[in-house]
Amino acid sequence: MALSSSIEWTESTWNPLTGCTKISPGCMNCYAERLALRLQAMGNPNYRNGFDVTMHEETLTIPLKWKKPQTIFVNSMSDLFHENVPDDYIRRVFDVMVKADWHCFQILTKRAERLDDIGSKLPWTPNIWMGVSVENSASLPRIDHLRNTGAHLKFISFEPLLGPILNLDLKSIDWVIVGGESGPGARTMKESWVLDIKRNCVNNRVPFFFKQWGGFNKKKTGRLLEGRVWDERPVFTSNPATTPL
Repeated sequence: MALSSSIEWTESTWNPLTGCTKISPGCMNCYAERLALRLQAMGNPNYRNGFDVTMHEETLTIPLKWKKPQTIFVNSMSDLFHENVPDDYIRRVFDVMVKADWHCFQILTKRAERLDDIGSKLPWTPNIWMGVSVENSASLPRIDHLRNTGAHLKFISFEPLLGPILNLDLKSIDWVIVGGESGPGARTMKESWVLDIKRNCVNNRVPFFFKQWGGFNKKKTGRLLEGRVWDERPVFTSNPATTPL
């Protein structure tokens, strides 16, 4: 339930829970659902419930055992703030991240209202980066909920980007990721949508990361935007006083 990741903006993934349900247009071609059902068919015990929300308590302490500092995407196969995840379990996940402060943890959610509701009860240490997924202008309110949290670093993932983002306000936002949808049935992302977001980031001095154009074969379409790779990201420095030897 923890492994090296091919996701361009992280290094590893950690899934203390798996499974989710669709709540917005960005969920339509969910890669995690496809992978979970494939793993279930292969007999993987961690996906015995397919893509139903399932807690995996046996994986909670995994980051504490990783001695080398890593950037870790939390719940690549789920949403930590899903309504079926108890508040207490979310707090236990946060407690592990606080203890493992030599790692940088990246969390993404589409359930920004719940994040806002319980965010004041969570311990926001500098190594916990909080983000929201925004696929179109209709989902922009998620950013306001993110701003209300005590997260030291706040970021937005515009992936899959499904339309132009109108009236984007990057106040208090520390990082932006943009990517097109990939895999079967992938919807097209227009270059003009990406460039509008990039210009906004440049004007507001927000690091901009372009993940992919996407499409059925994302390797073929690549990552170049205006002839170059955009890999900007915030800097995280682990705590040398607590890093295990």
